[in-house]
Amino acid sequence: MAVKSPEAYRQRVKAMTPRVFMDGKRVEDIAAHPVTRTVVEANLASYEWAQDPEAGKLLTRPSHLTGEPCNLYTTLNRSPEDLVQRAAAGLYAASNLGTCIYRCVGADALNALAATTFEVDRDLGTGYHARFLDFLRLVQEEDLSVAGAMTEPRGPRDRKISEWTDPDLSLRVVEQNERGIVVNGAKINISGAYACDWTLVMPSGAWRPGEEPYAVAFAVPNGAEGMVYVCQYGPHAAERLLADDPWELGNPRFGQRETSLVVFDHVFVPWERVFLCSETKYAGRLVARFAQLHRMVCGGSCKVGFGRVLVGAARLIQEYKGLEHAPHVNDQMTEMVTLLETVRACSKAAALEGKEEVPGSGVWFPNDLLGNVSKLNVCTAFWRLMALAGDIGGGVVVTLPSLKELKNPETRAYVEKFYGFGSDASAERIMKVTKLLQHWTAGLHGVGTWHGAGPVQAQKIMVQRLTDYGEMKDLARRMAGIDAEPPPTAG
Repeated sequence: MAVKSPEAYRQRVKAMTPRVFMDGKRVEDIAAHPVTRTVVEANLASYEWAQDPEAGKLLTRPSHLTGEPCNLYTTLNRSPEDLVQRAAAGLYAASNLGTCIYRCVGADALNALAATTFEVDRDLGTGYHARFLDFLRLVQEEDLSVAGAMTEPRGPRDRKISEWTDPDLSLRVVEQNERGIVVNGAKINISGAYACDWTLVMPSGAWRPGEEPYAVAFAVPNGAEGMVYVCQYGPHAAERLLADDPWELGNPRFGQRETSLVVFDHVFVPWERVFLCSETKYAGRLVARFAQLHRMVCGGSCKVGFGRVLVGAARLIQEYKGLEHAPHVNDQMTEMVTLLETVRACSKAAALEGKEEVPGSGVWFPNDLLGNVSKLNVCTAFWRLMALAGDIGGGVVVTLPSLKELKNPETRAYVEKFYGFGSDASAERIMKVTKLLQHWTAGLHGVGTWHGAGPVQAQKIMVQRLTDYGEMKDLARRMAGIDAEPPPTAG
């Protein structure tokens, strides 16, 4: 059976020795460190769900290679129904984690690579697709966690890559021989790679002739020689490092979204793990297919799952304060739910209108326009959700004292009285839910939601490219009783 136990993943993590740094210090044990362990716990949950009789129906499906049941995060989408399941899995994971499932980007990268390697082989007679399927079989049989890496630091945007002072600002091949390739560069803002078994590396964008070293895609095992992970660090990481009561953190087990700069310092990759190397024509197609799938999931599923947690916390505060019948608060709650369900509907529609992207590849991708609309809507919707939830929670969301005051004999009575708001609920319950609201409304999630799966401008560009204005103009002309404009005359 290809669905492995949570304990199997935990044991693999214990054997991992990646070079991980945070707060200027080496992280010796990613499973024990207060911050990095949240990534391990989030991945671990995906293994737990697969074992659950109910959740397993959503989080597993048969491999098209072996027919064996596999964790959904190791499989390909081969029908609209699979795309609907992928979207539903994203919603489930986000709702239950309140942060990223760090296998998500890797799962979408697997699908993008499956279609693109098939296309390259078909057009150029390369052997990438067979290599990829061998890798996919390994991932499925061992139920391995796979991260994805695309975003790069890059050089000045107003200059050609040949004009950059440092060519390593985008990851590139610097050497190749009969055994494989050597790469230099970095990927940035990469979610949880240091706690995954493998990382799938993709190009960061479309490359032109003359930029062949940058058109590269491959898989590397955790902590390969020459790889260094430099972790994000902010107030929430500092708080987690110092906290001795996890309930102060809003999301004790899974924390915030954790990312790192992943450095590739002369990293060797054998040919059997290389899935694109110099074919510039296909780099942009790979990126586009990944974005096509990831925007549906990240935009219309994951962020809706986060929003459900936010709405639930706001509703609890509403009830604790006795505001169930306050019209303006109920209007705010209705607006929050409407925003979420609108985005979810876009995501599901994108899945249902999906199609096989490269004929014959057997890999299905969502409707690109609807997927981009879903992500574009959730960007602004999530800021609004945080504002509404913050308004319902009140100023105490950012002024709440420590939960330790409930154990302090000098302050306990005051805190219980004045933060209990005269409610039937205890002050401890109210304070814990308020800490959860603080985690969401005063944390990293706004900017993370805005930029995750690409910033807003990327979706706007895609909506412009994908919209068929011609059909709409024809509708307007027929209704207005006018003919189509003649083509412009020469001269």
